[in-house]
Formats: sequence, C-alpha cells, structure tokens
Amino acid sequence: MHELVEAMANMKEKDALRIVEEMLERGEDPNQILALTSEAMGVVGERYQDGTYFLPELIMSGEMLKKIGEVLKPHLATQTDQAAKLGTVVLGTVRGDIHDIGKDIVGFMLEVNGFEVIDIGIDQPEAKFVEAVKAHHPQVLALSGFLSVAFDSMKSTVQEVEAAGLRKNLKIIIGGGQMDETVRAYTGADAFGDDAMAAVAFAKKTVGVH
Repeated sequence: MHELVEAMANMKEKDALRIVEEMLERGEDPNQILALTSEAMGVVGERYQDGTYFLPELIMSGEMLKKIGEVLKPHLATQTDQAAKLGTVVLGTVRGDIHDIGKDIVGFMLEVNGFEVIDIGIDQPEAKFVEAVKAHHPQVLALSGFLSVAFDSMKSTVQEVEAAGLRKNLKIIIGGGQMDETVRAYTGADAFGDDAMAAVAFAKKTVGVH
C-alpha cells in the first residue's frame, strides 16, 4: 500500500500532509496524488462498513481530505482557473443522511476538473435541492447518500424537481453507497456513480466535453 494511502487510512493527518508536500517537491503529478487520496477514502469507507471505523473517523478523514485538497488545489487549478467553467453542478446529501466524505470528494474532483460546484450540505430536504436548482441553473444535480434510507429521499427529490418543472435541461446522478441500476431506476435519476471520477465523467458528458 502506498505510504500516503496508509497514513490517511490510519488517520495520521500530519504524516499524510508531510507525504503530500514531499511528493509535490519531487515533482510528482498532483492528479496522481489526488487518485491516492481517493483510494485512501475508499479504505476508510470499507472500514466504516465493516464496523472497524465509526462516525468520528469519517469526520476526521473528511477534514484531512479538505486540508490535503487545499495543498493540492494550487497545483491542480492552473488550467481550470484560467479557462471558463465547463458548467455548474448542484451537489448535496439527501434528507435523512449525514455522510459527506463521498460528497466532498465528488465536489473537489468536479472543481479541479473545471466545474462550478454548489454544495448545499448534508441532510437536505427536497425543497432545498429545488431552490438550489432554481437559483443556479445547473446542468447536473448530484444527489449523495450512503444509507439505504437515502434511496427514498433521492426518489422524492427527483420527483420534486420534476414537479417544479426543472427537469427538462437537467441531468441527475446519484452516488455514495451501494448504488446500482435497480436503485437508479427506482429513484428516477439519469445515472449512478460508483466513485468520484464517474461523476466527473458524467458531468463532462452532459456539457459535451470529453
């Protein structure tokens, strides 16, 4: 296992930040470093699912990811800052779910790939998603949820967006937990994503960028 993945997965924040700085000093590709942080978050997620880790570890790893993200952003953003934004994505964790690690990773990956991200937070009711779509006119709405109870909230959020007449020029993707085609069909979303890069690929396809 790469030492950065190991440090992050074991909640060693100082070590992880030091390793990131050292990798950047050696001239390693920041996108590769980003891929390693995503891998580490996958390990944390697995440990949470099998009962090794609990909510405090999820929160800690999310904070660690944010700090590493701040270090990496200047190295990743040189191209995206100068270019016009590819599009806008409204992102949030649905009602009844407070998990935000996956959401934060998706938001970060979308930003460094040139999207404006409107993150409305966790445990958000359907009306908040409708308000955000009305206010920001995104091309993509990304609904996050880790727990199976989130499926019903995702479905009702999609229904509320449709009822408000906002679905016509909007693509909706779901992700965060055990997503598959059955869940996608149940919620009425356009797609599901297994990881952050799936969300980026979907957003790029939606705005016509490959």
